[in-house]
Formats: sequence, structure tokens, C-alpha cells
Amino acid sequence: MADAKLDNVRKTFNDGQVVAVDDIDLHIEEGEFLVLVGPSGCGKSTTLRCIAGLEVPDSGTITFGGHDVTELPPKDRAISMVFQNYALYPSMTVYENMAFGLKMRGADKEKIDEQVRWAADIMEISDLLDRYPNQLSGGQQQRVALGRAIVRDPALFLLDEPLSNLDAKLRAVMRTEIQELQQELDVASVFVTHDQEEAMSMGDRIAVMNAGRIEQIAPPEEIYHDPNSLFVADFIGSPSINFFEMKFDGSSVTGDEFGVDLPEAVADELRDGLSGEDVVVGIRPGNINVTDAGTGLVDIEVEVVEPMGDTKILYFDLDGQRVNAVVASTDRVQEGDTVGLEVEWPNVHFFRPDGPKVVKWMHATEGTVPGVPGQPDDEVRADGSPSGAREEGN
Repeated sequence: MADAKLDNVRKTFNDGQVVAVDDIDLHIEEGEFLVLVGPSGCGKSTTLRCIAGLEVPDSGTITFGGHDVTELPPKDRAISMVFQNYALYPSMTVYENMAFGLKMRGADKEKIDEQVRWAADIMEISDLLDRYPNQLSGGQQQRVALGRAIVRDPALFLLDEPLSNLDAKLRAVMRTEIQELQQELDVASVFVTHDQEEAMSMGDRIAVMNAGRIEQIAPPEEIYHDPNSLFVADFIGSPSINFFEMKFDGSSVTGDEFGVDLPEAVADELRDGLSGEDVVVGIRPGNINVTDAGTGLVDIEVEVVEPMGDTKILYFDLDGQRVNAVVASTDRVQEGDTVGLEVEWPNVHFFRPDGPKVVKWMHATEGTVPGVPGQPDDEVRADGSPSGAREEGN
């Protein structure tokens, strides 16, 4: 086993005009499954290619197990890589595809046969070894590609959007199989995806990338419950987080439709972290509760109800701003109903307008561990709202 480190790695294209990887630091620990996630063009695949040796950084260093591999070609890095398109040789059988890399490295026939059959057994494709790629389903081709990758007994396992070509049901199956494979091999792995669901369900840690930089790296629960920027909060989570542009006057925040008096600890953080009165308040859809009209912060009409199985997503229009909330599927609310909205204030996030988060309510008031629900009893009512919550105009 080995770890991998990227220290101040930078990669540009077009004579430096396009910065794909912008001086990032990253440590993939031994046996860790790390996911790089972000929108198209954020630099995640280029980062992976630098780790693989398919791209050479303009500056910075890459080490495996403490050894500098920055200038080493891929064949000398003890890595295996799985691509989106599987990259199987159509004229070779499954056995020959899996054996090809070992043959190129000069392994003897007995060793090759032993490794291929071991990998085929793990991937449950032993009965496919005599077939050709065009005789296989998409899922079978993916298993062959994974089997070919593990026959080399790699020190680092790299996967570049390997599930993108599969349908939704098969993607879910393969997510589980890849996780089980990685745990069995106990090898450091880097998985690249643009799909936040894949990232949240698979990674020991997630590195969220944007414009060539790592915005945040943390376990999935922390990324969701304690995002450190507007970008991370917006990118991670479905349905998307609600953002409200509000004003901070030193002791409370106020918007067009509602406001709230803040606990002193939260107000202190905002006074220290904001450069002016503008603040962006982020509220996850699951932290907005639907109440009877006249009993919440604001009354509003339900525009759309989207059934999602165990839950429903409710969509509202609040003075031209789309707001969404998640309720249980058993909730009888219907399109056209007027309801009240209440906020679980301990789970609310406060951001600077330029992106960085200033504070999460519960952390300022209790210092809780990210992702663990809780609220101060003397500041919050039983329904989850603070004693100072108010509808504007009341």
C-alpha cells in the first residue's frame, strides 16, 4: 500500500492562458477512497491525469509513498486506470485484454494466468474469458475494464468517470461493486465524477473542485452539513439549497419577507466575518418545515408538488425567487394550497456574498461537530425556530 501527495501542483494549457489545475495540495491516504467531484471543466480529470503521469505539471511535486514520481511515465508509477469508455481491444478476448498489460511488462505465462483468473473471479466474469468485447453488455465490459486494472496489483487505483456510459440502475449496482472491490484490495483510490450522488455515496472523503481549485475536502456528511462556501453548498445536495440575500444590522438579519434576531454568538461571528451589511443565508430544503397558514414565518402558495417516493419536493415562488422544501410523502399538501413556512434555524448557514461561509448557526451557539443535529434550548423553540424569528411587517 502507498499514499499519494500533490504539493502545489499547477497545470496550464495554451501557453499558460488556460489554468486547469491551480496550485492544489492533496493527500490521498493509504487505503482511502477519495472522490474528485465538480462541474465540467473544473480540473478534476486533469488532476487525475497528472497523478497518472499522462500530464506533467508545470510546477509542484507528486509523490507516491514518499517517492517523487512527478517526472515518471505512467508505466513506472505502479498505477492502474479505468476510463469512461472502458478502452478494451475489440480484436482480443476478455482473457487477452486482461492479460495484455502483464504481457507488456514481461510477466511469465504462469503468473499472467494466475493473475487474470484471480481478477476474473473477483469481478465474477470467469465465464466470459473467451468472449470478445462486442459480445458483452455495458456492465460486463465495465467489469472487464476493472478486472484488467486490478491484475497489475496497483499501488494506486485511478477511475475517470467509469460509470458515465451506464444506465441509472446499472450505475447503482456498479457503485457498490467498485466500493467492495476497493475495500477488498485496500488500495488508495481516486474516483473522478461530475455526479454528486456518486460522490456522496462512494467516497471516504470528497474533494469538491471549482475552476482548478479544491474548494473543500472532507467526508461526505461534513461536505453536506457544513459546506465552506456558496459554491459547495450549491453544488452538493439535491434538491438544491435555498439562498436568501439579506441584511445584517449587528444583531439580526432581515430580508424582504422575513427576518430573525440572532443569538449573540452568531452575531459576533457575522460582525467579525462580514465586510458590510450584506449576507447570504443558506437553508437546505429539508430544513424548511411546512405549517398551517398563519402559523409560520411567511404564508405562501404551493406552486408545484414533485413526488419522489418517500418524500415530496414542494416548490414556491417568494417574490420571484424559487424556494423548495422537502416533506414526507404522507403530507397531504397539494398544488395551490396556501401554507406557512418555518425554518430550522440551527441548521442555517451564513455566507459572505463573495462566497466563503462565515458561520453555521449551531456551531456558533454550541460548537457542535459538523453533521450532528442540535440546538441551544434557551435560544430555540420546540418547533425549531428561534425565539426571535419574525415575519417582516408583523
